[in-house]
Parts: sequence; structure tokens; C-alpha cells
Amino acid sequence: MGINILESDSIYLGIDGGGSKCKAILVNGFTGEIIGTGLAGPANPFNNYDQTITSIKDAALKALVNANFNETEINKLVVGIGLAGVNLPAQLHKMKQWSHPFKAIFVTTDLHIACLGAHDGLDGAILISGTGSCGFSDVNQKVNMIGAHGFPHGDKGSGAWLGLQAVKQVLLSLDGLEKPTLMTQLLLDKLACNDGLDIVSAVAKQTSSFFAKLAFIVFQAAEEGDNAAIVIAQEGASYMSNVARRLWQDNPPKMSLIGGLTPKLESWLDNDIKDKLSMPIHSPEMGAVIYAQQNTQR
Repeated sequence: MGINILESDSIYLGIDGGGSKCKAILVNGFTGEIIGTGLAGPANPFNNYDQTITSIKDAALKALVNANFNETEINKLVVGIGLAGVNLPAQLHKMKQWSHPFKAIFVTTDLHIACLGAHDGLDGAILISGTGSCGFSDVNQKVNMIGAHGFPHGDKGSGAWLGLQAVKQVLLSLDGLEKPTLMTQLLLDKLACNDGLDIVSAVAKQTSSFFAKLAFIVFQAAEEGDNAAIVIAQEGASYMSNVARRLWQDNPPKMSLIGGLTPKLESWLDNDIKDKLSMPIHSPEMGAVIYAQQNTQR
């Protein structure tokens, strides 16, 4: 690969940690080339601090191995870390106090690194709809966050919210309180259930990640003309469109839609919003690298 990590001051690790997984990329800062990748478990310190620490280290080591570097060289890495949950000051403080194994770490929110990645480190705004949902802008060194209130009391328009709405609608339909919906059989098949009681048992005490995996049921049924599914999809998309309108008031040069739900949700957004969106330039993990570079150059 031509790079000796021991002799280089320009090897950066970017970490994107969320409620379901932790992604890592190892980047040659001279060329911008991604030379290694790693994937580990959940990394939201608000949900589980110890798990977050484990996931970050695991993803970092996997990226080193993937790049054909020795795991012992982890202490040579300058790391940008974007995490869900550190928008709460107590969690951010706790992460910054971590006795980490790296050369240096720079911690910020997963929203911040996503925005930096989407716009190559420049000002802009993002709409995020994945497991959770939110809006975020970074303009003239002033950040603004809309939503990100968490599931189930927030995160409208997210995969978790859509999945939960599907479950609610199907249970009402099975009880004869709402009209039949195509979502019923899709949900029964997905959960290997026979009736409403089975569904209740299957979804009890489940996480946002679990419900997010049910979001496709809404879009599949909506695309087949199911009225109940269409209402849910429209409500979620309308919320995200309103979040975008609020972010445009911050005058960002560009706005991007990112997250696992993007391919399905984008077509449901209001036309005045959909037509103004830009494709993200980089991934959130690269945004974490950009964040580390910005901080080391100050």
C-alpha cells in the first residue's frame, strides 16, 4: 500500500456511531484515499456507554486489519468520532473524558459529521431519515438541530416511526376497528406471526432498530395502492418536508437527504423540497475524518 503508519502523520480514522452500528474508515490524509474499513455494533453512549466504547475500538481494529496494518498501531491514529446521543452535554463530556487508545480523538454528533461529509466540510444542511430522523444545519459556524427527540416519542418520518405506525394500523385492522390493509399480511409474514396477539408478543419491548426494519412494509403496501399505508407515508414525508422548510430559513447553500430510508422517502417529499435537494458528496464517516482534520489544523 506504500504507507508506513509509523512514519505518517496523516492517517485518519473516521467513526460514525449510531443506535444499530458503528462504521469506521481509515483514510490517507495526503490523498483522501480510503485504505481500510471496519464495522461493529451499536455506538450510542446514551443507550449504552460501555457498548459504545467496545464498538468504536472493534471497528477501529477491523479497519486497521483491513488496511493490512498491525492492530498495535491503533495508538498512532488521529480519530474523528461522530456519535448519536452526544447532543446531550453529559454524554459528550463523558466521551471526551474517555481514556482512549488513540493518538487523539475529536468527538461531535453524528449529525455534524453527516453534514460535513455531505458538503465536503463546507456549510450546508441535511435531512436524516434512517432508524431515527432529524434536520441539521451548519451555516457560518452556527449549528441548528431540528427534531432528534428519540423513539418512540419523537423521530417522526424515520424508519422506526414508520414501522411502529404499521404495527399500530395492522392491530387496529385485525381488531376490526379499521379497514383491511395490505400491511397486515406483510407484517404477519415478516414477524412469522398468525394473529394480533402474536404480533404484540413479537414487538413488545423492541428497540428502534427493530421497528425500522418494518418500514419497508409501509412503502411496499403504499406502492400497491393501500390507503392506510399511503396515509402513513404521506404523514412521515410531510413532517420531513416541514423540517426542511425550517432549515432553509438558516440559508444553507445546499441541503441533502441522507439515511437508509432515502431511496424510499425521497419520492414522497413535497415537490418544492425534493427539487432543491443535492446529492451528498461523502459519507458521514468521511465527515468524521474531515472533522478530525479541521481540528488538527487549528
